[in-house]
Amino acid sequence: MTDDARWLGAALALAERGIGRTGPNPSVGCVVVHDGRVAGRGWTQPGGRPHAEMVALDEAGDRARGAVAYVTLEPCAHASARGPACADRLIAAGVARVVACGPDPDPRTAGQGFARLRAAGIAVVADSRRVEAERVNAGFFTRQRTGRPHVTLKLAMSLDGCIALADGTSRWITGERARAHAHLERARCDVIVIGAGTLVADDPALDVRLEGLADCAPRRAVLSRSLVAIPPTARIGAATLLRGLHDLDADPSVLTVLVEGGAGIATALLAGDRVDRLLVYRTPVVLGGRRAVGDLGLHDLAAAHGRWRRSATRDLGPDRVEEYDRFR
Repeated sequence: MTDDARWLGAALALAERGIGRTGPNPSVGCVVVHDGRVAGRGWTQPGGRPHAEMVALDEAGDRARGAVAYVTLEPCAHASARGPACADRLIAAGVARVVACGPDPDPRTAGQGFARLRAAGIAVVADSRRVEAERVNAGFFTRQRTGRPHVTLKLAMSLDGCIALADGTSRWITGERARAHAHLERARCDVIVIGAGTLVADDPALDVRLEGLADCAPRRAVLSRSLVAIPPTARIGAATLLRGLHDLDADPSVLTVLVEGGAGIATALLAGDRVDRLLVYRTPVVLGGRRAVGDLGLHDLAAAHGRWRRSATRDLGPDRVEEYDRFR
């Protein structure tokens, strides 16, 4: 691995810290390196400001002059009421070189940040570890390219594809480590969605029960076309009632959505091609109970192939989590 790739790896790790808390802005990571040593580091702060570059440059101070700035996204070229453009701040700080994972799809920047840096005599490397960077900020890239949030569907199932016993009992299918991993996923999304059936059957709190992350619980929503209102006694509290996921499309601050619904909502979203990522927790039991997914209307096996690409697997005690990205 080259030094550039290694330092970008550190910046990507920093970017992970802000996921789920920076919308409508992406969560960016930045490392300022002077003479082979870290002079400053930063990541996008909650609410989207200050940007990662600003935090890293503030920490670096005079050591930024002649340094290399490693950043996971093209530095922004547009100033706003909330802060100056990062490209201008990098120029003013006197960095000698900028290495970025790739361009910003936001039309307000979209290559202009790189152009401004080059015009100021700063060397720019504009395409390194780009696939990884886009995965970290999948919500931002999906929002910019499609005008809607990135949707993850979570399924916890047995080896035979069941999410509950025949009588509906489902607590708990997976073990403690798998459940902790699921809570971490909650902390990394903007909105968590369940269906009305799950609300009635389980009355979940949808909070984040991990030490140090309790304040990272996402906004909560219930998806239902028939529910008039959310019962005031529900543990989720003041949640939003949605008639469809399209209700979230108009809110630019919603970059990532985690759906934890039952078979009904899972089937509807898969059939409607509204799922971008599958998060499947498998536990080594056979239930012979209620299936995770119903009829998707497929009449040809060929139509089922080529839609999903496995991106990661991990063992969590006796369970295993698998991630699949929708291949479009």
